Amino acid sequence: MIEALKSNEIAEKVGGRFKLTVLIQRRLVELLDGSRPLVDRNGRSDLEVVIEEIMQDKITLEWAEPMTVEELPPAPRHSQEALL
Repeated sequence: MIEALKSNEIAEKVGGRFKLTVLIQRRLVELLDGSRPLVDRNGRSDLEVVIEEIMQDKITLEWAEPMTVEELPPAPRHSQEALL
Protein backbone atom coordinates (compact mmCIF):
# COMPACT_ATOMS: atom_id res chain seq x y z
CA MET A 1 0.00 0.00 0.00
CA ILE A 2 2.83 2.41 0.74
CA GLU A 3 3.92 1.77 -2.85
CA ALA A 4 1.22 4.31 -3.79
CA LEU A 5 3.44 7.03 -2.29
CA LYS A 6 6.19 6.27 -4.80
CA SER A 7 4.10 7.27 -7.80
CA ASN A 8 2.90 10.75 -8.71
CA GLU A 9 -0.70 9.54 -9.07
CA ILE A 10 -1.61 10.05 -5.42
CA ALA A 11 0.07 13.48 -5.27
CA GLU A 12 -1.71 14.59 -8.45
CA LYS A 13 -5.01 13.33 -7.03
CA VAL A 14 -4.86 15.88 -4.19
CA GLY A 15 -3.02 18.69 -5.96
CA GLY A 16 0.65 18.12 -5.16
CA ARG A 17 3.01 16.63 -2.60
CA PHE A 18 2.57 19.46 -0.09
CA LYS A 19 -1.20 19.06 -0.06
CA LEU A 20 -0.79 15.29 0.13
CA THR A 21 1.41 15.65 3.19
CA VAL A 22 -1.10 17.97 4.87
CA LEU A 23 -4.00 15.63 4.09
CA ILE A 24 -2.16 12.58 5.42
CA GLN A 25 -1.14 14.38 8.60
CA ARG A 26 -4.63 15.72 9.31
CA ARG A 27 -6.28 12.37 8.69
CA LEU A 28 -3.72 10.52 10.84
CA VAL A 29 -4.51 12.89 13.72
CA GLU A 30 -8.24 12.20 13.25
CA LEU A 31 -7.65 8.43 13.35
CA LEU A 32 -5.42 8.72 16.41
CA ASP A 33 -8.15 10.80 18.09
CA GLY A 34 -10.64 7.97 17.56
CA SER A 35 -12.26 8.59 14.16
CA ARG A 36 -13.32 5.45 12.35
CA PRO A 37 -11.52 4.45 9.16
CA LEU A 38 -13.51 4.91 5.96
CA VAL A 39 -12.07 1.68 4.50
CA ASP A 40 -11.60 -1.77 5.99
CA ARG A 41 -8.49 -1.87 8.15
CA ASN A 42 -7.59 -5.51 7.35
CA GLY A 43 -4.60 -5.38 9.72
CA ARG A 44 -3.11 -2.31 8.03
CA SER A 45 -1.40 0.56 9.83
CA ASP A 46 -3.05 3.95 10.17
CA LEU A 47 -0.82 5.33 7.42
CA GLU A 48 -1.81 2.52 5.06
CA VAL A 49 -5.48 3.16 5.85
CA VAL A 50 -5.11 6.87 5.08
CA ILE A 51 -3.39 6.12 1.76
CA GLU A 52 -6.20 3.75 0.81
CA GLU A 53 -8.82 6.36 1.78
CA ILE A 54 -7.12 8.87 -0.51
CA MET A 55 -6.80 6.38 -3.37
CA GLN A 56 -10.51 5.55 -3.09
CA ASP A 57 -11.45 9.27 -3.00
CA LYS A 58 -12.94 8.87 0.48
CA ILE A 59 -11.12 11.96 1.79
CA THR A 60 -9.99 15.20 0.19
CA LEU A 61 -8.35 18.38 1.33
CA GLU A 62 -10.48 21.51 1.30
CA TRP A 63 -8.83 24.90 1.53
CA ALA A 64 -10.66 27.92 2.85
CA GLU A 65 -10.99 30.73 0.35
CA PRO A 66 -8.58 33.56 1.12
CA MET A 67 -10.15 36.65 2.61
CA THR A 68 -10.21 39.91 0.72
CA VAL A 69 -8.83 43.05 2.34
CA GLU A 70 -12.39 44.24 2.95
CA GLU A 71 -13.22 41.04 4.87
CA LEU A 72 -10.22 41.26 7.22
CA PRO A 73 -10.95 42.49 10.74
CA PRO A 74 -9.58 45.92 11.57
CA ALA A 75 -6.09 46.00 13.04
CA PRO A 76 -5.96 46.82 16.75
CA ARG A 77 -5.06 50.40 17.48
CA HIS A 78 -2.38 51.04 20.06
CA SER A 79 -1.33 54.30 21.53
CA GLN A 80 2.28 55.39 21.18
CA GLU A 81 2.73 55.01 24.93
CA ALA A 82 1.81 51.33 24.80
CA LEU A 83 4.48 50.71 22.16
CA LEU A 84 7.31 52.23 24.21
